[in-house]
Amino acid sequence: MSELLVDARGHHCPVPSLRLRRALENASGGDQVRLLAPDPMARLDVPHLASSVGADLLAIADANGVLRFLVQKLA
Repeated sequence: MSELLVDARGHHCPVPSLRLRRALENASGGDQVRLLAPDPMARLDVPHLASSVGADLLAIADANGVLRFLVQKLA
């Protein structure tokens, strides 16, 4: 299991979700992807994306205006 970082700071929706989708498609089962996104819409988009692609949203945090998501690809 590994953790991948997707840094989408400086981009607004739908770019963070598209980058997360691409990372999850390339990840192996059990891998985790950490997404950094500045757009508040990601709070809605990322949970929906995770459920639609068979991934678990493990954590959401907001630090200094940057949303941090931890998503795990299911096996």
